[in-house]
Amino acid sequence: MQDNIAHDHSTGGEASSQARRYCISICGGTGCHAYKCEKVSEAFVEEICRRHVESDIEVKTTGCHGFCERGPIVVIYPDHIFYQRVKPEDASVVIDNLLNGTKVVENLLYVDPNTQQKVINIDEVSFYKKQCRLILGNNGKVDPEKIDDYLALDGYKALRLVLFGKTPKAVVDEIKRSGLRGRGGAGFLTGQKWEICRRAEGETKYIVCNADEGDPGAYMDRSVLEGNPHSVLEGMAIGAYAIGAHEGIVYVRTEYPLAIKNLRTAIEQAEQFNFLGQEVLGSGFDFSVRICQGAGAFVCGEETALIASVEGERSPEPRIRPPYPAESGLWRCPTNINNVETWASVPLIINKGADWYAAIGTEKSKGTKIFSLVGKVNNTGLVEVPMGITLREIIYEIGGGISNHKKFKAVQTGGPSGGCVPASLLDLPVDYESLTEAGSMMGSGGMVVMDEDTCMVDVAKYFLNFLKDESCGKCTSCREGIAQMYDTVLRITQGKGQNEDIGLLENLGQVVQAASMCGFGQTAANPVISTIRYFRDEYTAHIEEKCCPALVCKDLISYTIEPEKCGGCTVCAKACPCGAIMGEPKKVHEIDQKKCIKCGICLSSCPPKFRAVSIVSPVIS
Repeated sequence: MQDNIAHDHSTGGEASSQARRYCISICGGTGCHAYKCEKVSEAFVEEICRRHVESDIEVKTTGCHGFCERGPIVVIYPDHIFYQRVKPEDASVVIDNLLNGTKVVENLLYVDPNTQQKVINIDEVSFYKKQCRLILGNNGKVDPEKIDDYLALDGYKALRLVLFGKTPKAVVDEIKRSGLRGRGGAGFLTGQKWEICRRAEGETKYIVCNADEGDPGAYMDRSVLEGNPHSVLEGMAIGAYAIGAHEGIVYVRTEYPLAIKNLRTAIEQAEQFNFLGQEVLGSGFDFSVRICQGAGAFVCGEETALIASVEGERSPEPRIRPPYPAESGLWRCPTNINNVETWASVPLIINKGADWYAAIGTEKSKGTKIFSLVGKVNNTGLVEVPMGITLREIIYEIGGGISNHKKFKAVQTGGPSGGCVPASLLDLPVDYESLTEAGSMMGSGGMVVMDEDTCMVDVAKYFLNFLKDESCGKCTSCREGIAQMYDTVLRITQGKGQNEDIGLLENLGQVVQAASMCGFGQTAANPVISTIRYFRDEYTAHIEEKCCPALVCKDLISYTIEPEKCGGCTVCAKACPCGAIMGEPKKVHEIDQKKCIKCGICLSSCPPKFRAVSIVSPVIS
């Protein structure tokens, strides 16, 4: 069946478009859906049908292209023309230019924020230029609802290779030699985990894909499942063959409807093509996959809590280890759990070899990692980079630098329980060991960039507020310790902190780390400990001087109107939700501090020609 499939990568790998002159690839990820990308797709289809040029131009709605800041994204193959912020009304002029030979629509091109130059080719866009898109690369080339697109890019070739050319042990050895580590956060060696599960006693074994992605702002797993679900299914099938499992489960959050829809379609198609089910490809190997939808508990990202949820427990919580899931997991059977990104890496390793994969990255951290790059940076979105790349390269070269020409202050990696890395460590290589040594972690791949206007004490408070509500409560150290740390940091931001609070936070953090049973509690103190480590002066300012240097903490700041700048336009008074601003038209206005709720509406509403509203802090002012 697969021997007759074309594998032409020169036009972006679009099998169904090889007879056509052009393929218009439109990002259909969740981010671009927020920009009404479906309307853009409809406009292109209607325009092509109206002109009767279906034989020349194909429209393909694909998965996430990554550059979410610039959606909707459109890429024209085979010329790799990159268009951003495309609207439905742009469809006609794009088609016009393709048909008349002009090709490029100038006003839709990306303008580099540093050079101010327009860029035509997607490979030359600064956001993509330094990436190594092994996993995400095909997201922009395949329609996730069409298995033929995946097959055209050597899809399921790796599965055929292992079923008819490798023993289970050989597959495990190949993954071990590649150095692939789990991308879910812990970074445990994938091949070693597979080997433990393969050798574990018991005829019934399970394969689980952990797609319970709960980090605020992180959507790497979601985008892979939405855009290229077959890569995950193929990786799971290979893993199942290697360890001797015949049932697979994808544990995914219910609030990921597009991912669930596309995954369900992919499973059905894989069964129709006999890549899943009984006698896979006639090999004698049976393997089926089903979807289990989680209710959104953050702790279910931890594998033993995930297992409890799959088994039907209404209040899942981590379980005591050992035994580890690889030896005794789902229903006391050996269970191998890997993250979405890990499973999607497996077919690449089988197709191109362990040595090829091991050559990417660092000595101990191999391959690539997908990060959700968000925050105070010009280019936000999903980035896939080789391990060992520096934070500076990601933030300034891929991310395009800090928004509004502000100064870089810190970056938090690893999700809500990751640490904050300061500007002095901008040249830190991104790998498991380096991030851990710096007081942060790789985590699942969140990367939040902060600028000079960020209060690091407020950052610690924000993440502690999230973590205290997501603790399952099983460990007293985690349940009570995180809550106590939050209350302490909250007092500090309110100007009620005491000199001994910093030492108290450090001691509490160490106790929570040492006494908590699962990775959630063991890392929950990172936001506090790392911010104290690198930004102790901000804690001191909040406690001793009762001021917030970044002018963020509401209890330590005031909004005021500068008399010499106020034009008496009354805009701020009309916008104020609590009637705290007084003054007659064309006369200087004042803010009643007793009524002011410090919402900041007066600051944002003051006309640029006046800019009379400012924020002050008792000491800084």
